[in-house]
Amino acid sequence: MMEQLNAFWPIILMVVIFYFMLWRPQKKQQKQRQEMLNSLKAGVKIITAGGIYGTIVSLHDEYLVIRVADKVEIKITRNAVNQVLGKQDRSEGKKSKKAEKKADPKPVEKGAEAKQADATLAEPKAAEPAQAETAAPAEEKKTEESQDAK
Repeated sequence: MMEQLNAFWPIILMVVIFYFMLWRPQKKQQKQRQEMLNSLKAGVKIITAGGIYGTIVSLHDEYLVIRVADKVEIKITRNAVNQVLGKQDRSEGKKSKKAEKKADPKPVEKGAEAKQADATLAEPKAAEPAQAETAAPAEEKKTEESQDAK
């Protein structure tokens, strides 16, 4: 009897590991998703499984209608909802403007070293057209030689 029990220990251990590492977390995730889908309401911002951002306009048993832009509404299945972002706020516009102001750095005056670096960068550009002018007569000579050979 003990020999048989010792032979099954690895299998029993694998089942326990499978339960705690795979099955239980999967069930927990399914429960959270089902709660999210059941809590959907009109006016809530969502992201679909396809990556479309929208606001729920109306809910039905099998599907819901979301607004993705002004006067643009689409119908999707409930299962297509991937993430709930929250209620639609009017204050978001104010927050985003403040964030933009913080992101824009103030213009910085260039120092003497930066101006010199810009000047040295500008010099090779001036030399390039001169090279192009010298290359053009060489091409003309080649075309003239080929015409003379004919």
